[in-house]
Amino acid sequence: MTETSMTLAEYLRKINRDLDGDFLREGVRLLMQLAMEEQVTEQIGAAKYQRTPERKTQRNGYRPVDWDTWVGSLELQIPKLREGSYFPPEFYPPARRRA
Repeated sequence: MTETSMTLAEYLRKINRDLDGDFLREGVRLLMQLAMEEQVTEQIGAAKYQRTPERKTQRNGYRPVDWDTWVGSLELQIPKLREGSYFPPEFYPPARRRA
């Protein structure tokens, strides 16, 4: 699992204060961000800031994407890679052309 710099209790106190109690929405956003970080870690063979011989490529920032959910629209930060691409297929459907 990805390590964070603040404890869960500290984070919960922060989002209650900053989001006026919109706990569910922020919880969904946080879970999706963590899931994407784990998928990217598996795909490239190394965690964030980790150097291993198994590494296939490097991270190259994030791109913001709006994700419409049943709890409202969330802004996710999709990780970018230097070589290849990453797209979270499990929970964010790809854009489709209209006929």
